[in-house]
Amino acid sequence: MIMSRIEAPRDEATGNLLDRLLDGLPADAVLTDPDVTASYANDMASFCPAGTPAVVVLPRTVEEVQHVMRTASALRVPVVPQGARTGLSGAANACDGCVVLSLTKMDRILEINPVDRIAVVEPGVVNAALSRAVGEHGLYYPPDPSSWEMCTIGGNIGTASGGLCCVKYGVTAEYVLGLDVVLADGRLMSTGRRTAKGVAGYDLTRLFVGSEGSLGIVVRAVLALKPRPPAQLVLAAEFPSGAAACDAVCHIMAGGHVPSLLELMDRTTVKAVNDLTRMGLPETTEALLLAAFDTADPAADLAAVGALCEAAGATQVVPAEDAAESELLLQARRSSLVALEAVKGTTMIDDVCVPRSRLGDMLEGVERIAEKYRLTIGVVAHAGDGNTHPTVCFDAADPDECRRARESFDAIMALGLELGGTITGEHGVGVLKKEWLAREIGPVGLEMQRAIKAAFDPLGILNPGKLF
Repeated sequence: MIMSRIEAPRDEATGNLLDRLLDGLPADAVLTDPDVTASYANDMASFCPAGTPAVVVLPRTVEEVQHVMRTASALRVPVVPQGARTGLSGAANACDGCVVLSLTKMDRILEINPVDRIAVVEPGVVNAALSRAVGEHGLYYPPDPSSWEMCTIGGNIGTASGGLCCVKYGVTAEYVLGLDVVLADGRLMSTGRRTAKGVAGYDLTRLFVGSEGSLGIVVRAVLALKPRPPAQLVLAAEFPSGAAACDAVCHIMAGGHVPSLLELMDRTTVKAVNDLTRMGLPETTEALLLAAFDTADPAADLAAVGALCEAAGATQVVPAEDAAESELLLQARRSSLVALEAVKGTTMIDDVCVPRSRLGDMLEGVERIAEKYRLTIGVVAHAGDGNTHPTVCFDAADPDECRRARESFDAIMALGLELGGTITGEHGVGVLKKEWLAREIGPVGLEMQRAIKAAFDPLGILNPGKLF
C-alpha cells in the first residue's frame, strides 16, 4: 500500500519519522499499512521473537539508503535490513518501532566482466538469477544455498551463507572481493578491491560478511567468478547405518578426492522426501550419501568413490547415467527441508558444523537426543564440510512438544561444541543463537566483538538485538 504523508497513520514520533523519510524518498518506497508491514516482521526461523515495525522502506538507489540511515541516526530509530527473509536464525526480524529496510528492489546486475572474472551486483539480486546471468558468459558463481531460487546476494553476504557445493568451491565469504556499504550515519564506504590480489589494510570486507546487517548496509558487491565447470554427475550410495556413511565420507576426503558435492540424508529425511515428492528413494537405507564430480572424467571419479563407499559397507552404489538423472537426485536433497516441515507442520533447523572426523559422533548423538525428547529429528548434512542440519519436527500447537523441541535444539548445539564444532556453519546467529555465540567465543571474544560493533554503530541502531 502506498501512503502519502497525509494518509499515513501517525503519532508524534511516527509522524516525524515519516515526514523526514518522505523528504528524500518516493511515496511508493514507504509502506505504513499495518497489514503490509506485518508481513515484513520476521524471517523463516522458529522461536524467534519479532517486533512491530513503524515503517517499511524499499529503496532503489544508494542515495535513498543513505537518506534512510541519516534520518534514522538523527532520530535514534533502529533499522533492520532485510533481503528475501529466507534466513533461519531470526537475523532479519523486526524490532518494535524500527524502520525495516528491504533491499529487494535494488536488484540490478551492474557488470559481468569475463576477463577480470567478477560480477558487480546490488544486494537484491537473487542468487539463481546471478548464476544464470554469469553462465551466459561461460562463468560460474559457486555459492548455492538451498533457497537459491529466492534468497538474495545481500542476504547471502549478511549471513555468510554456504550451500551444496561448498565442499569444493567454498562459501560466500570466499567470493566477496569488495563492498560498498552505507554506514549507520549515512556515509558511504568502499572496501576491498576488483583485483585478483590485494592486502591493503585491514580486511574490512570479510568483517562485513556474516555481520547480519549489524555494522552497515551493503548496497553493492564485487563478486569473484570461476570458469563454468562441466556438468556434474552424481552417485547415490545406500548405507546400513549413519556411522558407515560417515566412515565413507572420511575415506573419500582422506583419499584426496575433491567432489563438487558430498551430501547425506538420514532415514527420516529420505522417508519425508518420498512422502512429499513420491520420488521412490530407497527407504530401506539408514543413510543415503550423494557424491558428485564436475571434472573432465566424472565417471572415473565416481567409480573410485563408489569403491570407497562399498569398502565402508554401502549396500548399494548407483551412479547417475546423465545430467538429468543427476539433477533428479539433487532435487531430492533440495526438497529435504520442505519435506521435513511437512512431517509435523513446524521445524527448527539446526546448523551445527563439526570436524569431518566427528561427523559419525554427531549423527549418533542426534539420534540419542531424538529418543530422549521423544521427537522426530531428521538430519541432512553437507557431509564433505561436516556441516549438519538436524531438523526438529514438531507440532506448534502442542506446548509440551514445543518445549521439548526447543530443549532438543539446545542439546544439539551443546553436542556440536562438545565435538569441537561451531553453533553455525552458514545460517548465522541472529536471535536464535545469541546465548550460544557467547558460549562459543568466550568473554574476551564477546568483548572485542562488541567493541567492533560500537566503532561502526555507536548509537546501536543497526539491527539491534542480533548476534549479542
